[in-house]
Amino acid sequence: MNAYLGGDEATGKTVLRDVINATVGFEPLAAELGKPAKSLHRMLGPSGNPSTANFFALLQVLQKRAGVKLTVKAA
Repeated sequence: MNAYLGGDEATGKTVLRDVINATVGFEPLAAELGKPAKSLHRMLGPSGNPSTANFFALLQVLQKRAGVKLTVKAA
């Protein structure tokens, strides 16, 4: 998330894909979000551009599944 929020979207999406693969998997995540897995792969691909709604929905599911809570603090 630090990379993504710091403006390095390519690294942020790469790490997010790795987290999905290591925890939930794209198929179960897609089912929970009600979206095709292929759409998630495209969203998080090198030229993907997820909408804010899709991005935060994805994070919400990952937080729940991984048992973590992301917080944002001012630097």
